[in-house]
Parts: sequence; C-alpha cells; structure tokens
Amino acid sequence: MILASSLALTLAAGGTTAWALDRFVIEKVEIANVSEYEAEQAAASTTTDTDTTDTTDTTAGSATGTASDAGADTVSDTVAAELTDTSYVSVDSSIEISTVVTGSGDETVTYYVADVELTDATTLRSAFAQDSFGENITETTSEIAAAKDAIFAINGDYYGFRDTGIVIRNGVVYRDDGARQGLAFYADGTVKVYDETTTTAEELLADGVWNTLSFGPSLLDGGEIAAGIEDVEVDTNVGNHSIQGEQPRTAIGVIDENHLVFVAVDGRSDGYSDGVTMTELASIMQGLGATTAYNIDGGGSSTMYFDGELVNNPLGKGEERGTSDILYIGQ
Repeated sequence: MILASSLALTLAAGGTTAWALDRFVIEKVEIANVSEYEAEQAAASTTTDTDTTDTTDTTAGSATGTASDAGADTVSDTVAAELTDTSYVSVDSSIEISTVVTGSGDETVTYYVADVELTDATTLRSAFAQDSFGENITETTSEIAAAKDAIFAINGDYYGFRDTGIVIRNGVVYRDDGARQGLAFYADGTVKVYDETTTTAEELLADGVWNTLSFGPSLLDGGEIAAGIEDVEVDTNVGNHSIQGEQPRTAIGVIDENHLVFVAVDGRSDGYSDGVTMTELASIMQGLGATTAYNIDGGGSSTMYFDGELVNNPLGKGEERGTSDILYIGQ
C-alpha cells in the first residue's frame, strides 16, 4: 500500500509538472512571421477596398495618395527629428520623459512618465516577441523594441500568458475570445475602455480599432478613481489570480485625442521604490491629467524604453523579465 501510494504521488507530481510546463513554458507558435502576416493582411485589405471603389475614385485616390506620399517623404527628408536624453520630437510624435520620486526610506516610490503626443494615432504600434504570435513566446521589452527600431516602448499586456481576450494589433485580428475589460485604441485617436464580452474583434475592427490590450482594470471613470479596483482578478488561472498590494506597475492614460501618458512604477526594492497599490496608481494617472486610464501587465514586466536604453530599474535590479509584446513608437 505504501509503495502504491508513493507511485501515485510520483505520477501525480509528474502530471502536474507536465501540465505546468505545457501551460506556462513551452512555446506554442501560431503565426511565425507576424511582420509578413500583417503585410499580407494590409495588402488584402487594400485590394478589397480597391475592388469596391469605382474606377474614377480609385484613380483619383491613387493620384492623391502618391502626392501625399511624396509630400510626406519631402517633409521627412527635410525635417530632422530632435532628440535629447529625455525627449524626442518628429513630424509624427512628441515624447517627453520625466522621473518622479515620492516618499522616503522604505516608503519611497519611483516612477517614470512618458508624455506622448501623436499626429497620427497609428504611429503607436504593437510588436510581438520574436515577431511571432502564440503562447509563452517571450523576449525583453528592449529586445523587441530594438528589433523594431523603436525610439520609445513599454511592455504590453502579456497576451501570451493566457489564451483569452480580444487581441487586435496594428489593425489585424489575432484572437477573439472576450473575457475582461479591454482597452481599444482607434485609428482616429480615440481610446476607450470596453467590455470584451459584449462585442467581437470584427465589430471592433469595423469601428476603426487599431490596437487592443486585454488586462485591466480600468483605473479612472470619467476622471474619477474607479470603484473596486483593489479587488480585481485579471485571470482565474494558476499564477495570476490577483494584482493587489504594492507592486511594480505599468499604466496608460488618455489626456486628450492623440495625447497619451505612459507610466512605469518600479517596486519591490526598499529604499528605491516600494511599488504602489491599484488605487495609488489611479491617483498618479489622475494627477497627470488623464481622464481615462488602464492598468496593464506589471511586476517584473514593468518596463519603459527610450532611445536604445532602459528608462526604469525593474525590481531595483536593472534586469528585464521577458514579455510577450510591447507598444512602441518607431524612429
């Protein structure tokens, strides 16, 4: 009986280990070359649009597009971007990085703010680790950003940790399984918190959504701190039930159309930065002038990148944890 019980325990442990490896470690690649895939989707969309437009309009549109492209090239060639240690200004975007330190001793909190204004909402793009879509595929924020020649980046929602949520990136649908509060970035510069379970990815795409994030919770409701945010559970699976307590965090805030603010709060490092609660994070976003704000993946994933370097100091160790995706602005 003792031998039988020991064998049963061993097999059970082995089964649990195998499950955990499959769920959290083993890469499951669904799309191996995202850049190529997005290009194909864009080409297919362009072909469809052309097929549904009459010849006169198509010709005029093409001529206009050519002139616009030429004009854009001329501007890009003659107006050089301005770059300093903490700022970047180009024809597409304006980025200002600042550091905020509050409290003292073990209550010290250090966070980093990127105030971003865009001339075109689609300048803010998404990228996946290893240029692949699927589960458990990771790289550091810096690695993903460098591969995209990004001037600025933050970690994303770590979509690859889970198999639920609506995932639309750069105007392409990757996943359609609504499960929680999401954040939708529209091509016209609008940004909205929405309930994933009441819509579909195709409906969002038809309404002009460019990118979505699936994490949460929403931090501000009409500029006021949202109720109940300390009790939110993002996932119900092993390893990420809750996001309570003082933690490193990343958040996105909306100040106005095409005017965003990104915050990375460091934590778990006494004397440098203790981290913040969800309510404290909401208060930070409110103080920065955001009317809408949304929490995304935090902990060791909380990362801000600017001009080839890490801005923050993850966990006070300066070491990035791998993540599945980023939001970035290219140079």
